[in-house]
Amino acid sequence: MKALQVIVSLFCVVGLVACDRSPEIVVGVRKSPVSTELKKFVEVLKGNLISVEGGSFLMGDYGAEYCFEHLPYDSDVDSKPFHDVLLSSYSIGEFKITNRAFNLYLKANGLELRHDISGGMFEVYSVPPNVPAHMDWYEAEKYCKWLADISELPFALPTEAQWEYAATSRGQFMMVATDDGTYRVTRERIPGEQGLRGLNISSTWNRQAFAKEMGWRSEGLTPLPVDQFPPNPLGLYSMSDNGLEWLNDWYDPDYYKHSPLKDPKGPDEPVFKDYFGRDTKVVRGQSLANPAWGGGINVHRTAAEPHGFASADKSVFLSSKTARCVVNSPEPVS
Repeated sequence: MKALQVIVSLFCVVGLVACDRSPEIVVGVRKSPVSTELKKFVEVLKGNLISVEGGSFLMGDYGAEYCFEHLPYDSDVDSKPFHDVLLSSYSIGEFKITNRAFNLYLKANGLELRHDISGGMFEVYSVPPNVPAHMDWYEAEKYCKWLADISELPFALPTEAQWEYAATSRGQFMMVATDDGTYRVTRERIPGEQGLRGLNISSTWNRQAFAKEMGWRSEGLTPLPVDQFPPNPLGLYSMSDNGLEWLNDWYDPDYYKHSPLKDPKGPDEPVFKDYFGRDTKVVRGQSLANPAWGGGINVHRTAAEPHGFASADKSVFLSSKTARCVVNSPEPVS
């Protein structure tokens, strides 16, 4: 395994990560010299960036035109029409943001650590360093801005176009972001049950087996290490499973009908509200993939309310939402 440390834990897909509404520090301006620990972190971070050469690609659901069955991959209309996009070069993190990295950010900025907000299982979910950190959109945005501050590189959340271009390994017609663009499974028994074990993407079997190995009762809701399975051909891990990823764009179901050709960034302001009347951002990927029923399709779009919540007694509602950051520079990071 290739990530910083291979220690794992579990999470629960039952709501949204905590985000209290107290005043927050500004992370875009450096307030003190970068510590030795942070300098080492930045060097590792740079080594975990994948350079993505820009170019043109066809964005959206290409299934009806290019898949073998000539059927759409996505039943939703918001992934259509299939359209041309031209992107500048950039770099993107090969892994989702891990607990280790996110807790370092919280500590460096004097913010409340996750396991200090609520005890018990939340500590279990949030401490192990090599599973995805779960956060709301505002926390993800601030994390990427903090990376920009300490590294002096233009880190940011990816745009939707950048994410899809990277997930499809620069616009290849890949259904999912696995090593070969397919789901590969094998039948294998674990004590008391049998199912499809994912070989290049997680399945319920993998998560249940890992939960049993660790002595957890999380069954199919168990997260896995960020580098559990092979990366896609571009070198990016788990873009189609193990947590939805926040993107910079406001969600607009009709955006593909009028998006610009060059470096689209989504609407300038909120457009679409969810059932509860809340503004929505775009998330991509899949919280819990399963080859038996699909999921994690590269072209599928999802709208999500960007705030997180904690109840009055500080009980925390966890989510499957995480992120990875990009560097908006045409030069490879070294």
